[in-house]
Amino acid sequence: MLAPVPASASTGPTPTACPASVAEVADCWTGQDATGAFYAMAVPHQWNGDLVVHAHGGPDLADPTDASRSLDDLDRWSVMPREGYAWVGSAYRRGGFGTRMAVADTEGARLAFEAAFGEPERTFAHGQSWGGDVAAKLVEVHPTSYDGVLLTNGVLAGASRGYDYRVDLRVVYQYYCGNHPRPSEPQYPLWQGLRADSTMTSTGLRARLQECTGIESAPADRTPLQQRNLDDILAVTHVPERTLSSHLSFATFTFRDIVTKRLGGRNPFGNLGVRYSGSHDDRALNRGVERFVPNLRAKRDLTWDSDLTGAVRVPTVTLHAIDDPTAFVEHESAYRATRQGAGTADDLVQVFTAESEHSSLSNSGYAAAMHALDTWVTTGEKPTPASVAASCPDYDATYATGCFIDPAFTPSSYDSRVNARPLGRHWPTMPAWLERAWSHVPGIGIAP
Repeated sequence: MLAPVPASASTGPTPTACPASVAEVADCWTGQDATGAFYAMAVPHQWNGDLVVHAHGGPDLADPTDASRSLDDLDRWSVMPREGYAWVGSAYRRGGFGTRMAVADTEGARLAFEAAFGEPERTFAHGQSWGGDVAAKLVEVHPTSYDGVLLTNGVLAGASRGYDYRVDLRVVYQYYCGNHPRPSEPQYPLWQGLRADSTMTSTGLRARLQECTGIESAPADRTPLQQRNLDDILAVTHVPERTLSSHLSFATFTFRDIVTKRLGGRNPFGNLGVRYSGSHDDRALNRGVERFVPNLRAKRDLTWDSDLTGAVRVPTVTLHAIDDPTAFVEHESAYRATRQGAGTADDLVQVFTAESEHSSLSNSGYAAAMHALDTWVTTGEKPTPASVAASCPDYDATYATGCFIDPAFTPSSYDSRVNARPLGRHWPTMPAWLERAWSHVPGIGIAP
């Protein structure tokens, strides 16, 4: 076992059992940093000298009580230590939303690794889902600490814009279903997601969704009204049926976390001027759906916390499932536009894979993308989607999880998938110089 240099923190790193997927190839440690964030580390027996710093997605709403979340992430991305990379990931100091909080804790995990094992030859950031936003922000905030960044199935439009389709789902659902809240329950503006004192559970929310749409029943067992409600909700919001429940849960519980716990009850969301279409009666829908405008200070704070400037100084590779049902592939179009606006698009390579899951992709594809990024950093040879696709079969010989990269795919614009906000559409992408200035203004952003 590789022994770390003794750490100053009494809580770690201490040896722990590795997940079974990496137990034969690496040694593992867990610990807790000064902010209270738990982390996990893995060092391969045949370490290539490089480090992958992982940012996990979510956000999870419950506060972590140990490093199990990070060990689960290590298991999910075991391909990294199996390919020779050391790995470290933070569980974050608390549950709930907060991109910059997650950035700070991810950077803290990197520093904890370096304190234990010394400085790696090269350090790469990796984030998936909301962790993609975290990792992209990480390399903006700490541009000299990372040599490259891999973003997979990333939520790359930023929260001020990237959750607009869930805002639409929240109001469209209530228009058709009228049970969230019910007329007999205390009323609240829908941008809150859920009133602060509600005791509703995920199970209770699914029951209301079933009541309205019959989504858990076979189509033949749904009432005509349930089927029409479901058809209208799906057609208007463009949310896939298989992830409708999870999107509604986010628009309920995570919106409550953002609004109530992180923004002091202020509303960062808006839908004034949105024209909803695709239902059996668009005119009635647009007359009856709840409308609201954001509190501009709340929107500013959410923008500063999570939106991306594109000021990235390191090679960036993204890998995204074309049929991602959670972070739609059009997030990549939003990110490319951000990088183009910042003048850094030449350092961005976007790769798309004909997969249909959000939480994980083929290990063969991960390995191909990671090694393409590594080669780019090491040699200066910039990859292409075609070159990543061509290299994938070599890794599939080991992992046998399939190669699905489509080098010819280009996603449509973000606005082709998500209703544009014609009035107060969105807070503009913040230039890097303004972001740096705002970082010193008290009261800006989301508290850690």
